[in-house]
Amino acid sequence: MSHDHDHGLAIDLKTLMERRRVLGLAALTVLTGCNPFGGGEATMSASAADGAVCVKDPAETAGPFPGDGTNKKAGQTVNVLTQSGVVREDIRASFAGMTPIADGAQFDLVLSVVDVGKACAPLEGRAVYIWHCDKDGNYSLYDTDDSNYLRGVGVTDAKGEVRFTTIFPGCYTGRWPHIHFEVFASAEKAVSGDDSLLISQFALPADACKSVYEGSESYAASVTNLANSRPLEQDGIFADNTPEQVAAQTIKVSGDPAAGWKGAVTVGIAG
Repeated sequence: MSHDHDHGLAIDLKTLMERRRVLGLAALTVLTGCNPFGGGEATMSASAADGAVCVKDPAETAGPFPGDGTNKKAGQTVNVLTQSGVVREDIRASFAGMTPIADGAQFDLVLSVVDVGKACAPLEGRAVYIWHCDKDGNYSLYDTDDSNYLRGVGVTDAKGEVRFTTIFPGCYTGRWPHIHFEVFASAEKAVSGDDSLLISQFALPADACKSVYEGSESYAASVTNLANSRPLEQDGIFADNTPEQVAAQTIKVSGDPAAGWKGAVTVGIAG
């Protein structure tokens, strides 16, 4: 089945744009000029006390399958954020009365949310909503009617970290393998329909995708789709970002088929 997902459904673009906050450039310790690689945002970065560098994640489209109340399916608004049980760490199972469980290689993911405007200081209490396709390239609530798996909200701790247990996303036609996310000021804001602070996407590194897909027969279609995909830097979503932004958006993946897979990535926001 072909999945040109991010162009497959009409989105209420006005609503999506209203939900994006244009974050100020003040108080940033490092600011490079306009993006010479395309129409994306300028690169904004800062240095922490230990010398680590954080980069503000550029805003990206939520895609046609956000399930966050900004679009509709068959005339009905789809909003997983209002469903009981959406705040959870393990997002492989469906919830709120739905039962299917997503099959695929387990992927333990740690996100670190930091304030680029305050020397990469960790941000406690921020809510992060993530969602992505299953091993076959399908999105719950849209491609399937009986499941809402691979969607969930987590809240950052004192270190600015939030953890999710999910599966490694598959690769579908038209996109590089990725994970969507939104950052909210709090869990209460996330589940009440308030604006998010950031809507963006993570990319998966090519070597990890190749290892995961080739290491499991259940990802057979992804092997072909990945081989036929444009490189990450030419993906329709990531292509207008600077190399620094793409590097910051790319999850660092470790592991193997026997030991399992782990991922880590820093989310930079301003405030």
